[in-house]
Amino acid sequence: MSSTEDRIRSIVNDNLDVGREPNFDAKLVDSGVSSVDCIAFFKLVNEEFNLGLVAEECRQFETLRDLVNFIEARA
Repeated sequence: MSSTEDRIRSIVNDNLDVGREPNFDAKLVDSGVSSVDCIAFFKLVNEEFNLGLVAEECRQFETLRDLVNFIEARA
C-alpha cells in the first residue's frame, strides 16, 4: 500500500461517513457520499497534496484509485 493511499484513506476516514473502509476500486458515485461532502473531500485532498484542482476537474476521478494514481504520477 502506498503512502498516498494511506493519506487518502485517512482523509476519507476522518471526513466522510462511509461506514466502512474505503474501497479504492469502487466508483465514487456509488459510495453514498453527497456531492457537497465530495467537494469538501476534494478540497482537503487539494490541500494535503498541493494539487490546485478545481471542482470540475475532480469529476475525472471515477475511483479513489484513479485519484491515487493521478497524485503519484505528479510526484
